[in-house]
Amino acid sequence: MARYLVLWEVDESKIPLDPNVRRESWLQAIKMTREDMKSGSLKEYGAFLGQTKGFNIDEGTEEEIAKRIMKYIPLCRFQIIPLITLDQLEKAIESIK
Repeated sequence: MARYLVLWEVDESKIPLDPNVRRESWLQAIKMTREDMKSGSLKEYGAFLGQTKGFNIDEGTEEEIAKRIMKYIPLCRFQIIPLITLDQLEKAIESIK
């Protein structure tokens, strides 16, 4: 199964100014993220402390990842980086002639 590093950043212009509305928005995003983790494609989540940025490790096809992150647009912007394992890297290097 393909794995991806997903770097995300919240569009700060979309953050509500009212603290109560902001709190509810953050809690809704956390709920959605927990649901993604339960579904299995989102393997790891991390937020950079004190910032509106973070990362995920996702597993699945490109289509599955695209569907998952579309739920967070326009609140977040994403950069997606394919990952390979150490074994995959070793196999690729060994194939060089």
